[in-house]
Amino acid sequence: MSEQVYNPHVSVDCVVFGFDGEQLKVLLLERNITEQNTEFNDKKLPGSIILEEEDLDDAATRILNELTGMRNIYLSQFHSFGNPARTGNPRDVLWLEKTTQLKIGRIVTVAYVALIKIDRKLAFASEVSKAKWYDVKLVKDMNLAFDHREIILKGLEHIRRNTDLNPHALFELLPRKFTISQLRTLYDMVHQTRSDVRNFQKKVAQWPFVVMLDETEKNVAHRAARLYKFDRKKINY
Repeated sequence: MSEQVYNPHVSVDCVVFGFDGEQLKVLLLERNITEQNTEFNDKKLPGSIILEEEDLDDAATRILNELTGMRNIYLSQFHSFGNPARTGNPRDVLWLEKTTQLKIGRIVTVAYVALIKIDRKLAFASEVSKAKWYDVKLVKDMNLAFDHREIILKGLEHIRRNTDLNPHALFELLPRKFTISQLRTLYDMVHQTRSDVRNFQKKVAQWPFVVMLDETEKNVAHRAARLYKFDRKKINY
């Protein structure tokens, strides 16, 4: 394998959202730093400095594939972060220089949102970190690297705006078969609201791409709800 040449001034960070049926989740890497015989722990987004000849979209795809083993992930570039203060923490810079073996100055990062189904089998492979899902609502109180808290919150704003215009993006997060209750819970999590059940059902009835199945939930303690599926062919119906 040929030696990879990095561009030390541009990086890509991926805000990976998932939904477990009850909570909206974000995928974060555990970061451990040893400094003067003291260990520090925090969390960071999946990301990387780009390769010298690498397209930004290709870099985001590479990062997610290396971490999850998945391809064909929903990706949307949403913002660039270039505040000089984002690399103002010496600990972040030293960690990055040790990781990349490069001299690091100011870094501009291009952020992407990725939407994946939590029920898909994920590799979460990393030589230096472990990945774990966290509730989005906990992010504001977490110890995060760089400006990753700001990036996550802007990523959430992005999918909120995007799903207002294109609600079919929500179905990237749901299982292949889902209930209206699951869809409403996800919608409310993204929009940070609490929908009226009947009004939401009326809204969904106007979406031709939500197709009712002749199936109900199985192995549940409550009354089994009707199952639905997302039909991509009917988006522009």
